[in-house]
Amino acid sequence: MGFDSFQYLLLMAACLAITLPLEWLLRARVYRRPIRLVQAVAATAVVFSIWDIIAIRFDFWSYSERYTTGVLLPLGLPLEELVFFIVIPVCAVLTFEAVGTVLRGARAALRNEDDDA
Repeated sequence: MGFDSFQYLLLMAACLAITLPLEWLLRARVYRRPIRLVQAVAATAVVFSIWDIIAIRFDFWSYSERYTTGVLLPLGLPLEELVFFIVIPVCAVLTFEAVGTVLRGARAALRNEDDDA
C-alpha cells in the first residue's frame, strides 16, 4: 500500500487542519459544544452513507482502489467515504459559526458607530 492509497484520508485531514483554527481565531465554539456537533453531523453522515451504500450496490458509482485504503465498512462503504461524511460537515459547521461570529461583530461595530454619531 503506497502513498496514493492514503490521498483521500490525507485530504480529509487537510480539510480539518485548515478549518481548525476557526475554533480559536474566530471563536466558532464548535468543539466546545460536542453534543450539538454530533447532532448536526450524525444526520448527514447516516443519510449520505445509506445513499452511498445503495449507489455502490447498484453500480451507480465506485471508488478507486488506487486512492483509497481498501478498508470497507459493513455493506461495502469505503472507510474514506464515512470519514468524508463526518469531516466535511464538521468543516462546514466550523465555517458557518466563524462567519456568524464575524458578522455579529461587524453588526455590533456598526451599531456602536451609529450610537456615537
